[in-house]
This record gives sequence, structure tokens and C-alpha cells, in this order.
Amino acid sequence: MKHASHPDILKRLKRAHGHLVSTIAMIEAGRSCVELAQQLHAVEKAISSAKRELVQDHMEHCIGDAVGGADTKTAMSEFKALAKYL
Repeated sequence: MKHASHPDILKRLKRAHGHLVSTIAMIEAGRSCVELAQQLHAVEKAISSAKRELVQDHMEHCIGDAVGGADTKTAMSEFKALAKYL
């Protein structure tokens, strides 16, 4: 199922990918540990941001739409599964 937030999430993941590729090149080039830590931090933040967007979107649209309806048990089960990734 594709959601309206998926293009934004994809942008964030592509940004993380770019940072990771840069980090690998920096290690191969022997760059300083401070520079490497900064790049790794950028990778981590981009992935964290993508995950947060995905989780919030799922909670709002998938779980939120099911609560109060016939799928309440399924929604609660999904919420519990999702909570371990927060």
C-alpha cells in the first residue's frame, strides 16, 4: 500500500544513502575520525527521520482509520508491533 508520505520518506532514505556512500569513501580516503563521526551522525539522523515519518503515517492513516471500526483488534495488534520500533 502506498501512502502520501512515501515520496518524502524515499527522499530521506536517498539522503541517508548518499551520506553513507560519502562516509564509506571518506573511510577509504583516510579522513579524520571527527569528519567520519559527523557523516555517520547525518546517516543516523536521516534514517531516524524516515522511520519517524513512516511510523507516524502508519499510526495516523492505517491504525487511526481502523480504531473504532470492526478492525480495532487488528489496529491494536499493529500498534503493539509498531511500538517496539519507536
